[in-house]
Amino acid sequence: MPYKTVKAALTDMFEDLSDQDFSRFYHKLLDRRIEPRIRRQRIEDKDRLDIADVMISTFTEAKVVHVVVEILRDIGCNQEAADLSKMPSDESHDSMCKVTCSFAKHFVDRHKVELIRRVSNIGPILDDLLDEDVIQQEVYEQIRALPTTQDKIRELYSGPLKASEACKDIFYESLQIHEKFLIDDLKDK
Repeated sequence: MPYKTVKAALTDMFEDLSDQDFSRFYHKLLDRRIEPRIRRQRIEDKDRLDIADVMISTFTEAKVVHVVVEILRDIGCNQEAADLSKMPSDESHDSMCKVTCSFAKHFVDRHKVELIRRVSNIGPILDDLLDEDVIQQEVYEQIRALPTTQDKIRELYSGPLKASEACKDIFYESLQIHEKFLIDDLKDK
């Protein structure tokens, strides 16, 4: 049966999970390291319907299904993940996704201009990207040779950060470590 809303699909799926599977889902959601994250106090002592609301408000309707499917697969609930990933998207949902698209963009995409302008500690960030195989040694050396930090960040955006969301996640995690105050400032905007 097709769902009218993402919330209806999530709440039905949550209700169908056993208590043990839901507990594993809950803990995996809290352990998630990719931004945006859900903090314990936002879902502690909440029922399954409230947790669905918090997830939708945190991840947006455009991305929440992807996050839920990813967690379900991680905890071994593959059938539930498959069922939820088949959720049809109707025209109204598609048009709503276009409206929320700017909010669903990755943090490093939403703040690209500010990051290019304000990142100053690029050396350790490039080291992290090399260590995590986001960039290879040759690209690392080419970027390091560029004259300004802004040029180095632009080069990351024009190449390695286009590869995948995972690359952006690693870049973001490195920014949180090496440019903590900048990231905190941008989160408030």
